[in-house]
Amino acid sequence: MNRRLHTRLALIIIGIAVGIILISTVSIILTTHYHFSMYKSQVPGMNHDLPQLDYHLEQALVQTIIWTCIVSIMLAALIGIYVAKRISAPLVHMKRIAESMAEGKWSSRVALQGRDELADLGASLNSLAEQLQRQEQLRVTMTEDIAHELRTPLTTLKSHMRALKDGIWKPTPERIHSCYEEIERLTQLVAELEELTHMESPGFQLVRKEESLFGVIDRGVELVSAACREKNVHLKRLVPPGITVRVDRDRMIQILVNLLTNALEYTPAHGEIRIVVTKERDSVLIMVQDTGKGITSENLPYIFERFYRVDKSRNRKTGGSGLGLTIVKQLVTAHEGQIWAESQQGTTFFIRLPSEI
Repeated sequence: MNRRLHTRLALIIIGIAVGIILISTVSIILTTHYHFSMYKSQVPGMNHDLPQLDYHLEQALVQTIIWTCIVSIMLAALIGIYVAKRISAPLVHMKRIAESMAEGKWSSRVALQGRDELADLGASLNSLAEQLQRQEQLRVTMTEDIAHELRTPLTTLKSHMRALKDGIWKPTPERIHSCYEEIERLTQLVAELEELTHMESPGFQLVRKEESLFGVIDRGVELVSAACREKNVHLKRLVPPGITVRVDRDRMIQILVNLLTNALEYTPAHGEIRIVVTKERDSVLIMVQDTGKGITSENLPYIFERFYRVDKSRNRKTGGSGLGLTIVKQLVTAHEGQIWAESQQGTTFFIRLPSEI
């Protein structure tokens, strides 16, 4: 590509320059000859050796013009080659970086020079490389997490079944219940994957109607209140009456339940979970706050990625499958809303939804 692009650019630049020089040269030669002829026709009675002098002067001018043309063409060729090389060099460099990225070398970056459009193109390519590198890391992590999530219950089931088969264990209700829990874990994981795949499909649609936000939140709180009482966590809501939003009621309740359940997992006993709603100009802001240990700044940007787990040990007691917040984000996006999180003392999830006017 280097030689091909360099050659094409050089030929284009040289061709344009040579064409302009040749046209100018021919035009000057013809114009010079025309003016000499016109001068001779206008002064016919002069008896001296001026015709020979005129001829010599005309030839001298023509030769000077031709030599000037030749030198200009040579200079244009040199300039064209130089300019073509300067233009093609960064493009060739970007091509090599793109080829390196195609080979999986995500750390490759374009060396940026200047502040022109080529530099902007290089910056865009670097940004693309960073996103691809991040997506590749998430893909690898997701594959490892899927393998782990499937391997753990399957290994447990296999060992339990082998113990029962070999007569090491007796089929007591407790051991059968343990196997049932592992099957439930697999069933839940598959169900969440199916639901996420359905949400990302083109045919996924919400059944949106005008709903009272207070009623929707009240139903979500009702579904998790028993678990909060069992863990001795205080659940508080501050929702102004009269706010309506155009949402899918069941999906909105699912969003709230997922966030409240997630907050409950990380909130210690005697802690507090708060739902605060604020009416803005053209939107409604829903905040789900907890008094848990919070999320580190390193983990915060990735919590909505599928299978991302803040708890690297993947302990089931301190974390789920890693799909709950991904599903929440998909549903909020489907409602044309925004969701983000902040964590200092505890964690706060923010949901901004367009309000009905």
